[in-house]
Amino acid sequence: MNTLTLLSHSPHTTFHSSAVSPNKTGSSLQPLSCSSALGFCFPKPLFPPAQIASRVRISYKFRRSLFPAEPQLSDVDEEDDDDDDDDDDVAADEYDDVPGQASDGVEDEIETSMAASEVPAFRSEESKWQRVEKLCNEFREFGEELIDVDELASIYDFRIDKFQRLAIQAFLRGSSVVVSAPTSSGKTLIAEAAAVATVARGRRLFYTTPLKALSNQKFREFRETFGDNNVGLLTGDSALNKDAQVLIMTTEILRNMLYQSVGMVSSGSGLFHVDVIVLDEVHYLSDIYRGTVWEEIVIYCPKEVQLICLSATVANPDELAGWIGQIHGKTELVTSSKRPVPLTWHFSTKTSLLPLLDEKGKSMNRKLSLNYLQHYASGDNSFKDERSRRRNFKKHESDISYRSSLSIHGKSSLSKNDINTTRRSQVPQVIDTLWHLKARDMLPAIWFIFSRKGCDAAVQYLEDRKLLDECEMSEVDLALKRFRLQYPDAVRESSVKGLLRGVAAHHAGCLPLWKSFVEELFQRGLVKVVFATETLAAGINMPARTAVISSLSKRGESGRIQLSSNELLQMAGRAGRRGIDESGHAVLVQTPYEGAEECCKLLFAGVEPLVSQFAASYGMVLNLLAGAKVTRRLIESDDLKVLQAGRTLEEARKLVEQSFGNYVSSNVMLAAKEELTKVEQEIQALSSEVTDDAIDRKSQKMLSAMAYNEIANLQEELRAEKRLRTELRRRMELRRMSALKLLLKELEDGHLPFMCLQYKDSEGIQHSVPAVYIGKVDSFDGTKVKNMVYTNDCFALNAIVTELSVDDTESQLDGRPSYYVALGSDNSWYLFTEKWIKTVYRTGFPNVALARGDALPKEIMRTFLDKADIQWEKLANSELGGLWCSEGSLETWSWSLNVPVLSSNSEDDEVLKMSQAYYEALECYKEQRNKVSRLKKKIARTEGFREYKKIIDMTKFTEEKIKRLKARSNRLISRIEQIEPSGWKEFMQVSNVIHESRALDINTHIIFPLGETAAAIRGENELWLAMVLRSQVLLDLKPAQLAAVCGSLVSEGVKVRPWKNNSYIYEASTIVINIINLLDEQRNSLLELQEKHGVQIPCCLDSQFSGMVEAWACGLTWREIMMDCAMDEGDLARLLRRTIDLLAQIPKLPDIDPLLQSNAMTASNVMDRPPISELAG
Repeated sequence: MNTLTLLSHSPHTTFHSSAVSPNKTGSSLQPLSCSSALGFCFPKPLFPPAQIASRVRISYKFRRSLFPAEPQLSDVDEEDDDDDDDDDDVAADEYDDVPGQASDGVEDEIETSMAASEVPAFRSEESKWQRVEKLCNEFREFGEELIDVDELASIYDFRIDKFQRLAIQAFLRGSSVVVSAPTSSGKTLIAEAAAVATVARGRRLFYTTPLKALSNQKFREFRETFGDNNVGLLTGDSALNKDAQVLIMTTEILRNMLYQSVGMVSSGSGLFHVDVIVLDEVHYLSDIYRGTVWEEIVIYCPKEVQLICLSATVANPDELAGWIGQIHGKTELVTSSKRPVPLTWHFSTKTSLLPLLDEKGKSMNRKLSLNYLQHYASGDNSFKDERSRRRNFKKHESDISYRSSLSIHGKSSLSKNDINTTRRSQVPQVIDTLWHLKARDMLPAIWFIFSRKGCDAAVQYLEDRKLLDECEMSEVDLALKRFRLQYPDAVRESSVKGLLRGVAAHHAGCLPLWKSFVEELFQRGLVKVVFATETLAAGINMPARTAVISSLSKRGESGRIQLSSNELLQMAGRAGRRGIDESGHAVLVQTPYEGAEECCKLLFAGVEPLVSQFAASYGMVLNLLAGAKVTRRLIESDDLKVLQAGRTLEEARKLVEQSFGNYVSSNVMLAAKEELTKVEQEIQALSSEVTDDAIDRKSQKMLSAMAYNEIANLQEELRAEKRLRTELRRRMELRRMSALKLLLKELEDGHLPFMCLQYKDSEGIQHSVPAVYIGKVDSFDGTKVKNMVYTNDCFALNAIVTELSVDDTESQLDGRPSYYVALGSDNSWYLFTEKWIKTVYRTGFPNVALARGDALPKEIMRTFLDKADIQWEKLANSELGGLWCSEGSLETWSWSLNVPVLSSNSEDDEVLKMSQAYYEALECYKEQRNKVSRLKKKIARTEGFREYKKIIDMTKFTEEKIKRLKARSNRLISRIEQIEPSGWKEFMQVSNVIHESRALDINTHIIFPLGETAAAIRGENELWLAMVLRSQVLLDLKPAQLAAVCGSLVSEGVKVRPWKNNSYIYEASTIVINIINLLDEQRNSLLELQEKHGVQIPCCLDSQFSGMVEAWACGLTWREIMMDCAMDEGDLARLLRRTIDLLAQIPKLPDIDPLLQSNAMTASNVMDRPPISELAG
């Protein structure tokens, strides 16, 4: 990737000598020449921190006219204009970070060794690379025993922090190390020190990052430390000096190297002389799309290699270190919860910028409460004038009263309408917040807005405001001219005016070259505000004094999604430059959706834990299982030659089940089993205390003989009467059901009556559901519902009546429950027995066709019911049958809207008429219920009842406790059943697809040519890519047409931008469209095979953007292809880079036709040109 030399270094490279010594002949370490790498930017002298601050303060003397009242633009307006423009479509090239902020660990009291303002001046004229070279020579001359933490720390011009020292010491002891510390705290220094020790020993170190841009940045930084000859780069786009002692690479590259060491597909692992592997941003392990890569590296990594895992603060670093220690070897954990530059939280409203937290930092600033803001907005002077209130005793008392009326979290008693009104009145415009930032010397700032359009609109809104002085504007203009000369097509013309004023946008819609240019200007202090999407928070070294987060939520496919606490802390972590700022500032902004209360709630929620995302892929299965290749002998023979034995399924299973998720699950299962044992023992002990015998023993002990005998006899009588009451209630229910059955039978051929269903949920809450009656299930001949009810045991009713001891057989027959169907007003189908009917009404839908020839409404409803595979959910259950529910469809929605609410139905409309037998049964039940009640009162009047009641109350309390313990036991049992080794089931499902597609025989482990190709490919669905590339239909394509087809395989996530006016995209040629249509049939076959085995790996094939790829491969200029284009520059560049990456792989893949390899190389070379070519230097 073409990247820019960073002129404003990270804290540990800030203190280099400005004069670079000339290279010495034969020197093993060489410095990077700024002039050769810079290209288009003129180096600007760096001022000391005090001078920088002074310059900013002086330049702030602007007139009020610099910020005119209109036009007005707020963050919310910018974001609301954009429905689907989040940067989640960056796919495989730019990924959101899984961030963190503070965590306690081994180092709970880490102290920053030196404040930012106390950084000493240079102790000598030596640059860091010279000190490193001198130290390495001393190690070689006097032996490795000289290497210790003090010697390694001596290469820096400042005293290293305690957590850095602890981590280096752990590394020197031979342990692997997990380091969890806040963003920008200096974790890279640990890896740098390990690299010095490793290079001095004559061994190699691999440094991995999740992003190509981050790899390029680390490549430049390490070359400045170790010299050009000792540092190499290996990404999907670049391979520079790949045999160097320090090799920087993307994480997937290392994973593929390790495949070769653990698998048997190819010989040589690429880990020759490698002692150390650094996994930067290891918290990416939680990334849902790529997290499995980090787990695979740890699992496959040879145990003799030391791992250094650098992570943002997460909630469970101890689990990560424990897992690595279990499967890899001795591992030590070092954590730090303190930032090197303190962070202050602010909250911006329309009229002010206030501290978000109180003086103790434990709760919200009371001035940001909704009550306070409402009184302030309404003009209440007692809230506006703090000073006068303090001078006035009475007003001070009212202030105290007001303060006490609010809870500690700032909650208020305002109505929802008042809350919305107050929030909207306090939403600031971009200019309001910027005015405060500039007035308080809080620039430069990164301003996070969660849409590309919002970022661009903010830049255009501010492009008439001057944030730079004349000298700075001249420097930007000169840098822009140099950039335009070198990369004329990469200039983002719509952003030039804003850039010259000191504001810029940075998001995935920009070209990578332009983003690098913006980053460099920002680091040089020539851009004061960068409006960026959250992708900027993902590890790129671009610190600012202030980070502004415009909203706590962003748009997703299903509406607005709230940020996680990790995302918030990761973005805020960009604020505060070590060695420059005494404090960093994080500014949260009032929106119509969130206020200060929500900000504090999210801020105090704490960081989230790492979660395993381990998943099987075709590449994983092929590389782990394959060990034998099929090769044809030169003589005429069909014999198979086995080259080497593959890994057995059992061996592969042991590897797969070493995932982080299984480690956490095993710990959880162990703890759950221990707790379950304790719970069951407690239940057993308590159960013995609530038996009749136990109660009887306690009663005998506490009561006199006469009192005991009296209560015992009455209790026995009461139990008998209760049994009779239960029997009579059952009989009453049967009589009621019999009456309902006759009523519903009468209505079967008439209109569709409204009814009310009633039930209690698992929490005892009663629900009443208005519905329209459809019919009895028995009458639905040949329908899915009837077949389900009669074949599924869940709906069985046969055994119910035999359990009811009703006297006459005729009543048994009439009382047998049946299932019915109704459509509820909530557009849900209900399947129920008579038990759940509360009442039936006279009114309903007339069963008359709307037009001549149309089906009757009842038939239409039955058709809807039978059309789809309905999933029934049980709402309630009883011995008289269950109540089931299922969601309706769009077709039934209009019908459900016409079901009246219960309050609209009059009691006079009820037609529920009961039989005489029911009323007789009801009277018998009432009489028996009264008899039980009288008997209870009689017991209460006995002599020893008071003591007896204490025993009963204690028994009830114990029974409640047993009930809670049993619920806890059931949850534990369910959790233990759900915990099973993850990954292996998915591994076998993928294996079955590979076996059936003839890529690999999982029984003999013989790998076929299709499998060889798939095992060597990097991509989301390696098997699908191999199938396409081995297809003979591609051989007739020209290089540009081949590029177009390859583009269709990697275009997932790329989309057109609907706000573009007069926009278009190029259409692919006819032959390309025909080839893609042919491939679509093959794709459908693979999708069916995947579905058969439960595999859900996407198979991308989209011809929408193939024409754009073909046009670029045919030689169109960037200006021609982007003229009125419906795609953002960044999206198209990303698509073209993905296509180039796939084309570049083809010549290296095994068993691919030479003609296809030649065409792929030709197309790749033609396409890899500015402004999308990305050189790493």
